[in-house]
Amino acid sequence: MELNSNQIAEILPHRYPFALVDRIVDGESGKWAKGIKCVTVNEPFFQGHFPQYHVMPGVLIIEALAQVGAVAMLSLPENKGKLGFFGGIKNARFRRQVIPGDVLELECVITKQKGPVAVAEAKATVDGVLAVSAELTLALGKDS
Repeated sequence: MELNSNQIAEILPHRYPFALVDRIVDGESGKWAKGIKCVTVNEPFFQGHFPQYHVMPGVLIIEALAQVGAVAMLSLPENKGKLGFFGGIKNARFRRQVIPGDVLELECVITKQKGPVAVAEAKATVDGVLAVSAELTLALGKDS
């Protein structure tokens, strides 16, 4: 699976400034996806986090990971038009700061699924170095 930003926008309802995935570079519908976020100093969150020392907020990295997981789930034909929601976040670990110029590689693997709820192992890396890892619970909602 490979998707550009326009194709992602057909699957996810997120729009600026919350569309956090630039590309899906690989994956298998319903099982896993790998995406890319190119971090730039022009991101609106850098105006307040922190103006004197730009660091991408960890919660937004987690959100980007969840969006990649949502693409994996919502790319299945039977889930077309549904919404993806957070059901939970466990064991989130922030190991490396993400700064402007970094290419954030986002991977989300669905490890369990029961009905509309899935558990996924997620990790974000920069240049092969782990930046964030977490277990995410994702839930599909009604059609948008």
